[in-house]
Amino acid sequence: MAKKTSLKKKIATVKKKASVKKNKSSSKTVVKKTSKKKTSTKVLKKSSLTPKAKLVHAEIVDNDEPIFKDINSDNSEEELSPLEVAAKNAEQSYQGDSDDFEPDDPELSEPEERSDSSKSLVVKSPGALTTSDPLLLYLNEIRRYPLLTKEQEKEIAKKYFETKDPESAQLLVRSNLRFVVKIAAEYSKFGAKLIDLIQEGNVGLMHAVREYNPYKGARLITYAVWWIRGYIQEYLMRQYSLVRIGTTQNQRKLFYQLQREKANLDSLGNEPNLSDIAKKLDIPEDEVRIMAQRMSGRDISLDRPIDVDSPTSLNDFQKSANEENIDDFIAKEELIGILQEKVSELEPHLSDREKIILKERLLNDEPLTLQEIGERYGITREAVRQMEARLLKKIKEKMGNLT
Repeated sequence: MAKKTSLKKKIATVKKKASVKKNKSSSKTVVKKTSKKKTSTKVLKKSSLTPKAKLVHAEIVDNDEPIFKDINSDNSEEELSPLEVAAKNAEQSYQGDSDDFEPDDPELSEPEERSDSSKSLVVKSPGALTTSDPLLLYLNEIRRYPLLTKEQEKEIAKKYFETKDPESAQLLVRSNLRFVVKIAAEYSKFGAKLIDLIQEGNVGLMHAVREYNPYKGARLITYAVWWIRGYIQEYLMRQYSLVRIGTTQNQRKLFYQLQREKANLDSLGNEPNLSDIAKKLDIPEDEVRIMAQRMSGRDISLDRPIDVDSPTSLNDFQKSANEENIDDFIAKEELIGILQEKVSELEPHLSDREKIILKERLLNDEPLTLQEIGERYGITREAVRQMEARLLKKIKEKMGNLT
């Protein structure tokens, strides 16, 4: 009897151990599945990150909830980050489909993985000076890099596109570093250090150089502006997410559009009203009020130094009264490029006298007067004026809706 009882106990013990082992195995399987799901998310390799970036990386990886959605679509479940918005709009810039050079509703998800090919685009500093103001040192350094003409840019861009020549990439990046500073200065109102914004913008510029196709017609900076803004916006959203300022879809929309709508109302002579802004953005007024209060806490003086040891202030980067807006400048450059292309197509169909007027008057940096053209070619001033009017009409018809 004692032997039977002992045998039963042994059998029960074996069954219990087997059950525990099975449960552990099942638990491991679940963990593996969860782990596999997480690692499928596209994130930066830690080995390629700075210590500061690794902290941000950890914040993103540990957060299980979806971060951003496409707010341009009411029922779309697809997530769009600023980098995805940049990719979409940059591609549209080749066809000239986009009228606005500011990404409208930028949102953020995990950063895009940066491939090893970006190493060839690193802008190396030829030397350093002893100074307590790294920003001022950087600004002095980039002023030494010459700007490229349209023809030079096209030639160098084609060389890099075809051969991936690192020196060509360096030239393209360096010639546009000052443009990145101007864009970064626009985002300084969000409270981040300008030097950090410039660094993120430079990463966007390098990405744009790597992806740019010079054979599609658009200028490099027209294509790159989307990537520069996208990387800066992604960085800002990461910084603000640490204090939970942009945790809902509406808050993220307000993050970038609230100040713009205030400025639009102010430019029309209307006092910025939260109710009007809420209706315009289709967001509840109480959410607009909360975001306005949060963002107002980040207003800073333009005369305040950028860093503790820096003599440079934000006022040094503000546009002067006669300085052209960046997006207006890009739009004008694109329009000039299109105009030149259309005129080239029209030129073979012009008369000899029309070609003279086109060359000596319309396309000349120092155009001749009607009287001077008439005297030079033996025709009356009125005849020149009439030919010019007919020529302008032909050009306008050729340009179509662009005029």
